Amino acid sequence: MFGIGDKIVYPMHGAGIIEAIEEKEVLGKKRKYYIVRMPLGNMKVMIPLQNVEEIGIREIISIEEVEQVIAVLGDDISKMPQNWNRRYRANMDKIKSGDIYEVAMVVRNLMLRDKEKGLSTGERKMLTNAKQILISEIVLARDVEEETVEELINAAIK
Repeated sequence: MFGIGDKIVYPMHGAGIIEAIEEKEVLGKKRKYYIVRMPLGNMKVMIPLQNVEEIGIREIISIEEVEQVIAVLGDDISKMPQNWNRRYRANMDKIKSGDIYEVAMVVRNLMLRDKEKGLSTGERKMLTNAKQILISEIVLARDVEEETVEELINAAIK
């Protein structure tokens, strides 16, 4: 279980800081929720405590792991299906996993593909979303500004 002040990752949404643990009534049921402030977009999210494991909530990565993520970004493009639909689904599964390395691979692959061939509207939206998830976690892990992390990501991708 996490506590107030812990930095966590909410798969598909990004990283945030637990500001409170409150009991709220939603749809007639009283439950305890983590109130999480997401630094990007200054949004607050309520996460039911009982669903934490099912959702895949985890602690943010360490500073050492940030370097490994940057290394993943610098790797060559990995093999992706040529079929747009299969590629989209494979990338979506990686993002949903909540694994920062998988998200980094999606960002790298889509950014490199964008330089080579361009992206469809759906893949461009996916890249933006995956990049925000990646940025949010590195921002909290390194305690730096969003712009600094975006420059770091762009520099890491050849």
